[in-house]
Amino acid sequence: MNRLKGKHILIVEDEALLGFDLLHAVAGAGAGVTGPCRTLGEAMKAAKSIPISAAVLDVELQGEMVYPLADFLGHRSILFVFHTGSADMEALRRRYAAVPICKKPSTGHFIVDVLVREIMP
Repeated sequence: MNRLKGKHILIVEDEALLGFDLLHAVAGAGAGVTGPCRTLGEAMKAAKSIPISAAVLDVELQGEMVYPLADFLGHRSILFVFHTGSADMEALRRRYAAVPICKKPSTGHFIVDVLVREIMP
């Protein structure tokens, strides 16, 4: 399945098993992958130095909110989805109304489906 062929996806996830599942599913769909980045600093560095097509963002990374990265990506018109189990959904939807939110638990294959359906042209 090459549904994401030619795309490069940044994965930002601090839970190792979830990060591996996302990496495997996204790469299996044909995309190049950066990550999983486990900290906001690591993710910001990657986003600033590597050309990416889209991103999957866990909202809370080891106690830090991912909002600076989301804002950075948004200002550069890089599309992303949130993947979260703990965020205040109302506040997240108010701040990022156009961004798809995938609630945990979900599988890497579900996230790929969302990327293909919601984000990739």
